[in-house]
Amino acid sequence: MSAPLPFHTFLFDLDGTLLDQFDAIHQAYAHTLPQLGLPAPTPAQVRAAVGGGVRNAMLKFVAPNRIDEALAIYMPYWNATMLAGAHLFPGARELLADLHARGAKLAVLTNKAGHSSREICTHLDLDPLLDGVFGADDTPWLKPDPALVTHVLARLERPAAGTVLVGDSIFDVAAAANAGLACWCVTTGTHTAAQLHAAGPARVFPDLPALHAALGAGPASSIT
Repeated sequence: MSAPLPFHTFLFDLDGTLLDQFDAIHQAYAHTLPQLGLPAPTPAQVRAAVGGGVRNAMLKFVAPNRIDEALAIYMPYWNATMLAGAHLFPGARELLADLHARGAKLAVLTNKAGHSSREICTHLDLDPLLDGVFGADDTPWLKPDPALVTHVLARLERPAAGTVLVGDSIFDVAAAANAGLACWCVTTGTHTAAQLHAAGPARVFPDLPALHAALGAGPASSIT
């Protein structure tokens, strides 16, 4: 028997939390910036830039007056190549399937574009397990704006009490704090355990199997 769940609703970040699409993200930046006369970024530079939405990330590399020019190159390339190499992190499907079977409401809440988010979730066959996929451009807001969480919970017809946001970045921690949610983090994305602990989530795990174990199922793994 599984233990009772501590939450009735789980909002999952996408990149760095449920799935790894980083190679495609890096390649899109490496394709775009040289066409603007700028050096191709390293993977480390891209990893440090992402998390706050593509426009905010691109502004780490280009001047504000060139952002629209950059995105006009980036977006068509991204739309054509984003599925290449995309894969779920170990334990992601098992976690979602178990929570779904135990009656939890599950949704994706990401700063990735909504249409891209839905396409990748469909590609990875997550749709049967999710009650919604909410991304950038679906609303006027991005994480960590609390209005985004309020909107999503209204669509899901669930209260903030009993909801947890699962993510990998300080944007996720701030989004949860601003909206009065619990926050659990994994270190499979953009931020280290030390950086996440400093931001103040309720718990930090090395990976999704460890988080799953803390919910009363899944293989045992160390918890930080």
